[in-house]
Amino acid sequence: MKYEHIILEIHNKIAFIKFNRPEQLNAMNALMMDEIIHALDFVNKADSQEIGVVVITGAGKAFMAGADIKEYAQQTEAQFDAFQLKGHSLYAGIENNSKVVIAAINGYAFGGGFEIALACDMIVASAGAKMGLPEILLNLIPGGGGSLRLTKKIGINLTNEIVMTGRTIVAEEMHARGVINYIYPRENFIEKATEFAQTFAAQLPDRLQAIKQLTQEAANGITPALQAKEAAALGNFYRSKEGQEKIQAFYNKSLEKK
Repeated sequence: MKYEHIILEIHNKIAFIKFNRPEQLNAMNALMMDEIIHALDFVNKADSQEIGVVVITGAGKAFMAGADIKEYAQQTEAQFDAFQLKGHSLYAGIENNSKVVIAAINGYAFGGGFEIALACDMIVASAGAKMGLPEILLNLIPGGGGSLRLTKKIGINLTNEIVMTGRTIVAEEMHARGVINYIYPRENFIEKATEFAQTFAAQLPDRLQAIKQLTQEAANGITPALQAKEAAALGNFYRSKEGQEKIQAFYNKSLEKK
């Protein structure tokens, strides 16, 4: 499959999935989501001797700035619901992948971008990288499991504060909280992230798969019912007058900048 908004490359048993809409800070539209899901399915089915580890990163100065609000603002309610439902397939494609999946946060990671990182098995980030779940600022809530996965990783109290304020978090804080494994300098970030990935590419894949399944079960707390509840709440807020006002205002402001 020829991709328009992502790049898939394989080097030394490591598959690199790079978000490639740098002018839009790699904001995810429907086509990009389809391409990410396709790439994740491809690496999942690939021979473990060919691909052992997946590194997800972004082109330019962003990992992913979240969902494409310009597209959000023009979606019908049915399109919005379909986009959210497909998003669950994306996150499941990471968590249930047969390969070790590492998020390499090279820059901004907000909303759906941070949710993708939280679904990964491990995270590395460039120094000073900024991230967060700012949906509350659009009178919405995270819909891709962000508040659920973040709770598993850092606890209820801090998650409530982060999600309820929509504040920006720096990589160093998430590293201190144990969410990010390592922070690397910006100037050689991808090289260091690749070195980290090679550590796992050298291991026996069936051992890695067993560990991945066991650690996920040990931290299990996300169920389809809980995700459905979260998605239903987001759908209600999206349809609300307050939600639409913020989304349209954001969209109109983006047009003024052109």
